[in-house]
Amino acid sequence: MSKHKFVIEFELRASPKVLFPYVSSASGLQQWFAEKVTLKDSSTFDFVWDGESHIAKLSQLRLNKSAKFDFVPSSTDERDHNYIEFKMEVSDLTGSTYLKIIDYSSNSDEEELTELWEDLIYKLKEIVGN
Repeated sequence: MSKHKFVIEFELRASPKVLFPYVSSASGLQQWFAEKVTLKDSSTFDFVWDGESHIAKLSQLRLNKSAKFDFVPSSTDERDHNYIEFKMEVSDLTGSTYLKIIDYSSNSDEEELTELWEDLIYKLKEIVGN
């Protein structure tokens, strides 16, 4: 199955320091991103959507900058695994924080992905007071 790299960016009126725990910690991610998120060890997360568990490794972490989660493939022959990356940048001009999301998966429906991420970010904005 071929993979699709979907990239979307959102402007948030919260500093990277405020946003970072929501994109890098199990408790933060559980508030807006998944039904349940538990930490298996220092870098292994268990994301639950629709009652189904998805294991991911925190493969990259830059304090107040970015977090990348590589999902463990369900079969051993799957080498091209899914991942989600959150990157934060602050505009020198406006002072706003931009959250760039890179969603690499088998879902190639741009419209569906846009709607999904808009809904998720709406929840995040409610939490951080945007």
